[in-house]
Amino acid sequence: MIKCGKYTKEGGWTMELLEKRIQKDGTVKPGNVLKVDSFLNHQMDIELFGEMGREFQRLFADKPINKILTIEASGIGIACIAAQYFHVPVVFAKKSQSINLDGDVYCTKIESFTHKRIYDVIVSKKYLKPEDHILIIDDFLANGCAVNGLIDLIESAGATVEGIGIAIEKGQQAGGKLLREKGYRVESLAVIESMNDETGEIVFR
Repeated sequence: MIKCGKYTKEGGWTMELLEKRIQKDGTVKPGNVLKVDSFLNHQMDIELFGEMGREFQRLFADKPINKILTIEASGIGIACIAAQYFHVPVVFAKKSQSINLDGDVYCTKIESFTHKRIYDVIVSKKYLKPEDHILIIDDFLANGCAVNGLIDLIESAGATVEGIGIAIEKGQQAGGKLLREKGYRVESLAVIESMNDETGEIVFR
């Protein structure tokens, strides 16, 4: 189990710990895929998530956030732990229509980098309102398709995107750069500069 990082009002959690965890337990696969399912998105290290949630709250403490939005399934764990520090509810966008999801919905399409397919993603209009100030949280940012889809849902509701919190950003892909150029505040806890599936080397920004 990972030891908690040092938290200060000035500097927040030293994300070197997350980078070390990625180096230790992450596996680079062909196709620019980073496998971190032993601690982030299949088996989950809740102590690590707690420190990540605390850091997200520090980074966005100046924003009037009243709701966190993520997408199923990998973002849900991080978003739920983070929500404890914001004292707000979590809404997660669903990738398929459910018989339990009744009434009007907002809908968009998202292409998954990992699964190479396009999903219809939906959120009930009951849970996204024009008065909402929303923080988007997700585990990965690569090309930005998932985050842009969530932004589309928020804008369809007339709500406000207050920021985007990402656990691991693939800095060698354009998603983060394009979102920042559009004026969105993106805070990534670890940014990967390059990966090599032959040597397993991971270089952080």
